[in-house]
Amino acid sequence: MKDSSFLHSYHVQPNVWDEMFASEGLRDAYKNFVGNIEDLSTDEMNRRDDLAKKLFMSQGITFTVYNSGEGIEKIFPFDIIPRIIRADEWKTIEEGIKQRLKVLNIFLKDIYHQQFIVKDGIVPAKMIYTCPNFLREMVNVEVPHDIYTHVSGVDLIRDNDGKFYVLEDNLRTPSGVSYMLENRTITFRIFPDQLPRNNVLPVKEYPNLLLKNLMALANRQTSEPTVVLLTPGIYNSAYFEHTTLARLMGVCL
Repeated sequence: MKDSSFLHSYHVQPNVWDEMFASEGLRDAYKNFVGNIEDLSTDEMNRRDDLAKKLFMSQGITFTVYNSGEGIEKIFPFDIIPRIIRADEWKTIEEGIKQRLKVLNIFLKDIYHQQFIVKDGIVPAKMIYTCPNFLREMVNVEVPHDIYTHVSGVDLIRDNDGKFYVLEDNLRTPSGVSYMLENRTITFRIFPDQLPRNNVLPVKEYPNLLLKNLMALANRQTSEPTVVLLTPGIYNSAYFEHTTLARLMGVCL
């Protein structure tokens, strides 16, 4: 950048994986992106950062943080410098997550039916029965297609060895995907030429895929199943997500 020390005085932190820089310099995945923005001044980058914040706020892209019983509305954190993941890395992540979710559904089916994992001594029975999220009412209840978790949020971290690890699995209808969709939209607004130049995979089909998956869970004898999105209301911290997904899927909220 013309008047910025952004690239010239950057130092890689020890024992921390830096997405953008390696010890020998800029990572290959970022070279194209940085090459397209390096002529932008610091003032211009700050202007685009301010624009992103204004767009988030004006469009109501917020979430609520509850503190001492009071709700504080905040815009979703956004970095105008995107995290770039190479296609080969994403392919590995995608395959791993699919495998993981398949295993989790098999685990849940076993826990609520034959419980082989308990009988074989792999998981202690006490761990299952003392879990507050274990519902005895669901024992031996058949669910469509043996799918217990339909929407899963897998939290990933990258350790200092550069490998991705799963921090936790959120299986109780996790929220957050709407922010991913809006993040991509805002990125396109402030860097309209960057996504095509970097061959970024699209994410706009997510609502349609979600709707198709939900419809596929319905009784096969019903030709036109009805999908709705349930929300606790406007004071829920994820209400923006509820309204966004309902609108994009074209279903009732």
